[in-house]
Amino acid sequence: MARNRIPLIAAAALAALTLAGCAALGPKHPVGNAAVPQPAKSVELSRYLGRWYEIARYDQSFVKDCDGVTADYALRSDGGLDVLNRCRKPDGRITDAKGRAKIVDTATNAKLKVSFFGPFYGDYWVIDHADDYSWSIVGEPSGRYLWLLNREAQPGEARVAELVARARALGYDTAMLRMTRQP
Repeated sequence: MARNRIPLIAAAALAALTLAGCAALGPKHPVGNAAVPQPAKSVELSRYLGRWYEIARYDQSFVKDCDGVTADYALRSDGGLDVLNRCRKPDGRITDAKGRAKIVDTATNAKLKVSFFGPFYGDYWVIDHADDYSWSIVGEPSGRYLWLLNREAQPGEARVAELVARARALGYDTAMLRMTRQP
C-alpha cells in the first residue's frame, strides 16, 4: 500500500513546486510592499453575468498578442459560473478558453476562484465596479494580474481614462497596462 502512494506523493509534490514556481513569475504587486487592494463593494452576480470587453490588462503569456478579448459569464445550477474567454490573434484566428468559477467570499461575491485547467484554480477578485455594472476592475492578491473591463467594446476615451485613473487610485502601476484593441 505504501509503495502505491509514492508515485502519487511525488506527483503532488511536483505539482506544488510547479504552482509555486508559476507564482514567482511576472510582476509582483505594482506598488511594492503596499497591500493588495481589497474589493471595494459587493457584487450582485445576476448583474455581473453576461459579456465583458477587455479594455486593458497587465500582459501575460497566456494572452500574448490577443486583441478583441471578451469574457462571458453564465450562472451554473450549482451556483458557480461558466466562463468563456475569447481572443483574436494577429493572424485573425479566434481562440477560446472555457473555464469555471466558484465564489469563495459569499458575503460579498467579489472574490472568486477560476479554473481553466482541471483542478487548478486562480484568484479572481472584482476589485471595483460601476454601480450600474457598466465597468469593472479585476485583480487578485499577488498584484500580477489586472484587467479593466467594460460592457461596451468601444467605451470612448473618457471612460478609458476613468478606468485607468481608478486603477491608479487603487495603487496599480497603470504604466504596465496594455490597451486592448476591440473591433
